[in-house]
Amino acid sequence: MTVKILIYIIVMAVVTYLVRMLPMMVFRRKIKSRFLQSFLYYVPYAVLGAMTIPAVFYATGDVLSASIGLAVAFLLAFFGQSLIVVALAASSAAFLTMLFI
Repeated sequence: MTVKILIYIIVMAVVTYLVRMLPMMVFRRKIKSRFLQSFLYYVPYAVLGAMTIPAVFYATGDVLSASIGLAVAFLLAFFGQSLIVVALAASSAAFLTMLFI
């Protein structure tokens, strides 16, 4: 069993290294295409959203309370509130919704 875990760790290390190394090898020169630059600029935000948004709907165990918390978070973030205010208000809204359901 220990050898199996060691193989898993080595494979993950190689995969992680390749994911970080390959873009540097492929894009050696400065990217001049405005389209490609703008595309690459938004990739981290798109990936973060794709990982976070589905998890939001399963965090409370109830889609309605999660949706209300998400709506509160979007509204407060849209109006420029700080991250701590948005997080506390969204969590409170989801919690209060669960109390009244």
